[in-house]
Order: sequence, then C-alpha cells, then structure tokens
Amino acid sequence: MTTDMITILVLIVAMGIACGLDNGLARTPPMGWLSWQRFRCNTDCENDPKNCISEQLYRDMADRLVAEGYAALGYQYVNIDDCWLAKTRDAQGRLQADPKRFPSGIKALADYMHNKSLKLGIYEDFGTKTCAGYPGSEFYMQLDAQTFASWGVDSLKFDGCNSARSDVPVGFPIMRQFLNLTGRPILYTCEWPLQLKHPDYKAVAENCNIFRIFNDIDDSWDSVTSVINFYGQDKYNFSGVAGPGNFNDPDMLVIGNFGLSIEQERVQMAMWALFAAPLFMSNDLRNIRPESKAILQNKRVISINQDPLGIQGRLISTMGTVQVWSKPISPKGNFAFALVNFANGGSGALVSVKGSSLDLQDVCGYNITDAFTGNFVTVIKPNTFLKYTVVPSGVFLGIAHLLV
Repeated sequence: MTTDMITILVLIVAMGIACGLDNGLARTPPMGWLSWQRFRCNTDCENDPKNCISEQLYRDMADRLVAEGYAALGYQYVNIDDCWLAKTRDAQGRLQADPKRFPSGIKALADYMHNKSLKLGIYEDFGTKTCAGYPGSEFYMQLDAQTFASWGVDSLKFDGCNSARSDVPVGFPIMRQFLNLTGRPILYTCEWPLQLKHPDYKAVAENCNIFRIFNDIDDSWDSVTSVINFYGQDKYNFSGVAGPGNFNDPDMLVIGNFGLSIEQERVQMAMWALFAAPLFMSNDLRNIRPESKAILQNKRVISINQDPLGIQGRLISTMGTVQVWSKPISPKGNFAFALVNFANGGSGALVSVKGSSLDLQDVCGYNITDAFTGNFVTVIKPNTFLKYTVVPSGVFLGIAHLLV
C-alpha cells in the first residue's frame, strides 16, 4: 500500500465517519457453521461435488442446521470461507462468485439462508489477494462493503494475507467504517491480532465483533491443547477486552471430525464455553456420529457459553496434569468451572480442589452440577473440597449454583 493511501485512510479514521463498532451484534458469542477446517479450498466440483466449495455445500449445511435441531439452539450463521470467488472482479470492479460453483449468486444464497431464519457469512481479505490467491479488498473496501450489504450478507470474516503489517492497524478499522456506512448490521470478524507480534487488543475490540488471536486450528488433540494453553497464558491480557459485542476467537469447533476422541471433544466444547468463544462448527453435518452431535447440542454447556455477562474464563491453577479454570456466570454469584486432565494415559487424575480455589467464596455454599449430564454432584463451601477423578484427555465441567 502506498504512503498516500495510508494517509488517506488515516484521515478517514480521524474524520470519524462512523464512531466505533455500532452494529449491535454479538451480545453473546455468535454460533453457527464455517466451512474452512473440514472442507478447506476444495474447488473440484466435477470429481467431488458433495465436498467442494459451492452453493450446494452451504445449502446442505443450512438444511441440516434446521432439520437436526442446531438452529433452534442458536447455531444460526452459515459461513463461507476462502475460495468462493471468481479469479477476477467484474467490469465494474465488483467481487463476483465463481459462476460454476455458485451459479445462483451470493444474494440468492443469502435469501436461501434468510428463508430458513439463518444468516449468511462471507470471507474476504484486507490484502491484495486472499490467502488462497483470489481477489482481495485492498483499494476496494468501500465497494466490497457495499456489495456484501446489497447481497444481504450478515457476517464478514476479514483476513490479513498479502498485506503490509504496518497497514493492519489502519486497514481493519477502515473496513469497519465502511460496513457501518452500509446501514446493514454485518458481524465483523477480524484476523487482525494474528498479523502482529504485539496487538493492541483494546483497539481491536473497539473495531471488531470477534477476533482471531491464535493459529488456525487443526483436527487434532495437539492443536486443541495448544489453543487452551495459549488462553491460559493470556499474553497481553487479551481476556480483558472480551465481553458483549466483542469476543476473542480461538477458531472453529472440530467436534464431529476425525482427530478427537469423544472425551477430547468434550474438552473442546467445555473450554470454548468457558472462553465465551464463538461456536462455529467446521464439520460435515450430513455425516456426524450421535455422540458428537450430543456434545454440540448440550443445552447446559451452550448456556455457559451464551451467558449474558460474556466474561472470558481464566486459568486459576495447575495441579500436575490438571488445569483448573473458572468463569463467573449469571445470576451473580454463580460460576462455571473446569478441571481438564492433559495426561495421555492412566486411570485418571483424582483432583481435590478447595471451594475457595474455584473462586467460590460465599459461606452459604454451592450446589455443584455436572454440566454435561445435569447430574447433581455435591455441595461445597469455600473451606471444603471437591474431589473428582478426571479421565485422561478429559474434563469435568461443573456449574456452581449459589445456595441462598
């Protein structure tokens, strides 16, 4: 990007065309489905028509969200990722979908989602090209924002490939400005923090609804644990900016794919709930095992994630192979907490943790419920102990209800 262009963008920000992120969205973490992790950039619709990036794939997933009960639980976004684009813009400079894979166009796909009471998300990139080499938004941000709004798009995932790192703190707010100017509420997902060694998380939260803070997730236990450990480190206090309207994003739920055991899937669901993270599944809803579906549809766990306080859970302590996490939830005085065992084998870890060490300070005590099963476990007080055996690569996700 030229020096002149940077100057223009800075002036636009200074003029305050639109003050802050004012779309009223993401008061709780958004939920839905996203294609990338499972389907990547598969454009071979001739040989692999069921799994290629096409309008049919997104319609299929929308149908499953509704028919299988996901939508009723809050999974409402169907998000397109990279590789939906044609290789060139049209004669007017506008983005266009690949005509063979999206013959009906994006507006028709958005209408399809809206007719099912769902929302359509789309992908673009701040740079000259997307990560996969399709046309980027640099020099076209206003036009692209207007195009997305005219199509009825409900969410934009804005990536940062093929751009100068020095432009990132200016460019991402500019796209927020242009989205605001369309007058259409469009959830704004930023890859901004990923582009910088020391992100200004406060500035990110002022401009974005959700923001990726760590590496792309893979369908593996090692990848999931690396995300959890990154959240535990909380470098530069990114947890401090999370709340209604703007949430940190640890990336997609890989539950229902190939790399995790059922216990490990429960860990990911539990921790994403405690993180107040967006719950974007990336799996094949047409072919998912019942146990995985039950995890994704657990109402008690979803309620922890969707708690209106929007507080990101924090790592309290580590006891051998077990991490202890806690998260305040409503009504005031209640908590969700997790005991996560990262051991790879054995019969499990017997954990004995004091109530006060779980942030449970009220002398009246607390009913402890297993969030996955709904079963009552015990009553504990600040000076008494919860004792529980957590299986290897497993989790106990508890809800502490204050006794009054």
